[in-house]
Amino acid sequence: MRHGRTINHLGRRAEHRHALLSNLACSLIEHKRINTTVAKAKALRKYIEPLITKSKTDSTHNRRTVFSYLKNKEAVTELFRGVAPKIAGRPGGYVRIIRTGYRLGDNADTCLIELVDFNTIYGKDIAKAPAKKRTRRGGATKKGEVNTTATDESATATETSESEAKPKRAPRKKKDEDAAE
Repeated sequence: MRHGRTINHLGRRAEHRHALLSNLACSLIEHKRINTTVAKAKALRKYIEPLITKSKTDSTHNRRTVFSYLKNKEAVTELFRGVAPKIAGRPGGYVRIIRTGYRLGDNADTCLIELVDFNTIYGKDIAKAPAKKRTRRGGATKKGEVNTTATDESATATETSESEAKPKRAPRKKKDEDAAE
């Protein structure tokens, strides 16, 4: 039973756990994303988000407080100079956890934990082009239009020239009208 246990001890003593989280936090600040287990990522999220919030205001007191957690001058400098200006407008939620499956050796649930504003795939840095509406079937097109899903440009060029060159056929007469004539 849990009995109100609020933190995950990660199978380690307190000193080992603090050292582990400090090293993971330094690696995350340095590399902007790391692969780890889901349990460690969730513990790291609770550990690093208050530190990132402190880095928004650059004061000597906040730098010393963050250094007492991280114990790495380069990580503190990168956090205050590189990370803090990018996340200044964000009210919280500085990291994202994306599950990546299970590890082969011990079948542990693994994930990718990353700083949200440093990902170019999900970020605002990408020019947003209007998305085309696509269907799974090739489908019929309207008369006079060309199917734009063809991959070869020469194929589309020949299709357009053929559709323009063919004269439209008169509608067929019904069998009853043929017999009457």
